[in-house]
Amino acid sequence: MASLILDDIVIHQGQQRLLSLDTAVAPGEVLTVMGPSGVGKSTLLAFIAGFLSPAFQAQGRVLLEETRIDTLPAEQRHVGLLFQDPLLFPHLDVAGNLAFGMVREGTRRQRRARIHDALSSVGLEAFAGRDPATLSGGQKARVALLRVLLSQPRAILLDEPFSKLDAARRDEIRHWVFARVRDHRLPTLMVTHDEADARAAGGRILRLTERGTVMGLTDQEEGA
Repeated sequence: MASLILDDIVIHQGQQRLLSLDTAVAPGEVLTVMGPSGVGKSTLLAFIAGFLSPAFQAQGRVLLEETRIDTLPAEQRHVGLLFQDPLLFPHLDVAGNLAFGMVREGTRRQRRARIHDALSSVGLEAFAGRDPATLSGGQKARVALLRVLLSQPRAILLDEPFSKLDAARRDEIRHWVFARVRDHRLPTLMVTHDEADARAAGGRILRLTERGTVMGLTDQEEGA
């Protein structure tokens, strides 16, 4: 399994430096990045994933173990993204959404079996033909993460992934997502404003100042 290495990353918007960062995320680790709005947290995720807006400029290297990925097209980086909104395709049923991002390996029957097994693993085996609009917020979050995992990513990026969930389900979905990340041994970088997200992740917490510099890197016990 590969570590996600952020090697001397510096991001600017025009003449303004937004953030600078040099760290590595181990397989199965969740590194949480926190800080005020506007310091470039989501911009950092966009750079790693290959979707950086032309309004920003980035220096440094992003590697998955020994493979440099910041020079590759987004579709070749094998980085999964999970956002505030599940972003499920409304014209596809649940199974169609899961199939959309899958690596086209094996036969169609084998891919259907993988989808069935994935849904069964989260108690949604009867939902393959459901319209995504009929799902609850927690069900949508599960389907969105399954879609990411079925694409066989080598790292995961989480951008405020739990902020749209109601309070009653948020803690349950948090722990479910982090358990899957650890099970798959995926290095994970999470951006959030929520201290409860950071505590649930159980990993290091990197705090940025208003100028985007690292104010502190805190270790915590898993699940604390």
